[in-house]
Amino acid sequence: MLVTGAYLCLSLGLLAQTPDSQAPDTNQSWTTTTESQRDDVNPTRSTESHTKNGNRTLDKQSLERRGLDGRFEPYQDVEKESVQVNASTVRTTIRTFGRDSSGAKTLIQVTEEERQTLPGGNSKTVRATSNPDANGKLQVVQHEISETKKISRDVDETKTTVMQPSINGGMMPVTQIEERQQRNGNNTEVKKTTLLPDGAGNWQVSEVRQGTIKEGGKNRSTEERVSRPDSTGKLGEVARTVSKEAESPSGEKRNTVESYSTDITGSTPDGKLHLVQRVTTTQNAGLVGQQSTVQQVEQPNPGDPGAGLRLTTLTTDNLRSGPSGAQATRTIQVRDASGSLGVVSVDTAKSDNVHAIQVQIAPSDKPK
Repeated sequence: MLVTGAYLCLSLGLLAQTPDSQAPDTNQSWTTTTESQRDDVNPTRSTESHTKNGNRTLDKQSLERRGLDGRFEPYQDVEKESVQVNASTVRTTIRTFGRDSSGAKTLIQVTEEERQTLPGGNSKTVRATSNPDANGKLQVVQHEISETKKISRDVDETKTTVMQPSINGGMMPVTQIEERQQRNGNNTEVKKTTLLPDGAGNWQVSEVRQGTIKEGGKNRSTEERVSRPDSTGKLGEVARTVSKEAESPSGEKRNTVESYSTDITGSTPDGKLHLVQRVTTTQNAGLVGQQSTVQQVEQPNPGDPGAGLRLTTLTTDNLRSGPSGAQATRTIQVRDASGSLGVVSVDTAKSDNVHAIQVQIAPSDKPK
């Protein structure tokens, strides 16, 4: 999806990302519309719909942008269809459409995925991405095979191979990813290694990510360390992310994510890790059917990186729900050259899905 589309989904996610299991069977269809006003781009409008019928689920997103005549024009459409083939197999097809010079809807990419749950807790996922050639015929541009094996009750290992077309025809492996997850009580250790071919038929380590997840009651902390080889091939830590989530007795949820890097804008690298960003998100539930979320992003001043972090972006989300549906407003403020915070974007979203009002203040994924 385009960056703009992903940006809109960020606000729509406040309304539309509640798992189906949390919604009653009688409410399996909904529609959400979002309008975005930004200083640096033309206004956009996104409409999303969700329909579930038996073993088939269809999600659609239509993105429009305002033309020179002031009217909204179709720009991009994404259709995601998932079919539960049987108890162990799910097939998903994602079709992305754009518009040609005459404004006609044109297919620009298709991703097909089949996920199988195997005996013993194992699984296998095969994914193929295709783009149309000059004649409109779909050609596979990337093929992925991911296999997860349960080594023991607390250890899972996943190996993913990414293949792309070779100059001699056919597909050749271009990336291998090996991931291991090991659980120990409330803690989880994750190690993810990415390997690339060296041109001589060998695989070389390109990146290693090691993470730790600790959970206790309503509190959760994660730490991820990223290492890459230097010019001599020796692995060294180049980045680290530390995240802490907590919930107060009153129900306030707070999440803080601190990012460290060896690279700081405006400074000469010294090989050491420095704090380059802090993101603090606070979520409060007010009256029944109301919720507010405030996110602050702090970063160093490029003109004076040694002065510490300063507030650069402030995002405020307000949500309301009622018998007829839910609505949300997102306002983004960014620090300008004079040091003042100015509004650069206002999004409004409306949904007829009254159950899609639960929000996570931070991604719950394990370190990647």
